[in-house]
Amino acid sequence: MNRSTIAFVAGLCTVGTIALAASHEAPPQIKARQGAMQVVGYNLGLVGGMARGDAEYDAATAQVAADNLVAMSMLHLEPLFPADTLGIEGTRSLPAIAENWDGFQEDWETYGTAVAALQAVAGDGLEGVQAAMGDVGKSCGGCHDDFRLKN
Repeated sequence: MNRSTIAFVAGLCTVGTIALAASHEAPPQIKARQGAMQVVGYNLGLVGGMARGDAEYDAATAQVAADNLVAMSMLHLEPLFPADTLGIEGTRSLPAIAENWDGFQEDWETYGTAVAALQAVAGDGLEGVQAAMGDVGKSCGGCHDDFRLKN
């Protein structure tokens, strides 16, 4: 494992730890899902920054981030989103998740497909990352529009 990969994994662990510590009073399901979304957001930030030109493209970092996004897309969501933890203070997950579980699951699968396409091109150049990020962003927005409390 090269140094940048080790540093990346260490940073990822730190982000997850901070997310869990910050939500220490929340039920474990909320802590787990918020931690998972922090990991997703961190990795999206890495490749998104490259795609927008805010960060220099680095093939190894882009590939690791895309690999992590695919790994996260394989999570089974049922334990993270029980109905009694939706729509409560301190969370942005709406009761609509429980009301339309099939739609929520479909959105998650769409996200999985989009990040798998990103994974296939992440290490091959900036142009492929930029092209793939459009579908990734759409998949995130599709879920957030219907199932997450607006800021």
